[in-house]
Amino acid sequence: MSTFFHNCTLKQKSEIDIKKRFGKAIRRRRRELDLSQEHLAEISGLHRTYISSIERGQRNPSLENIDNLTKALDISISALFANYGIEVEE
Repeated sequence: MSTFFHNCTLKQKSEIDIKKRFGKAIRRRRRELDLSQEHLAEISGLHRTYISSIERGQRNPSLENIDNLTKALDISISALFANYGIEVEE
C-alpha cells in the first residue's frame, strides 16, 4: 500500500475508491462500444483529457458531466452503477 493511501483518512480513501471505480466503469463501457476517448469527448461535449483523467480516477465529475457521459455511452446512470460494479461494497 502506498504511503499516500496509508496516510489518508477513511473518507479520503472512500472518495479515491469511488472515483477509481467510476473511471473503470466508464472505460469498460467506452471500450464495449469501441469508442476512442476522442470520440467519447466529441459526443459528450467534454474534453479528451478530462475523460482520460476520469477514467484514471483522478477527477470527481459533476452530476451534469456524469449525465453527459452516460448519454454518450447510451446507458442510464443507474445501469452504469449497477452493471459495472460502482456500488459501494458492504
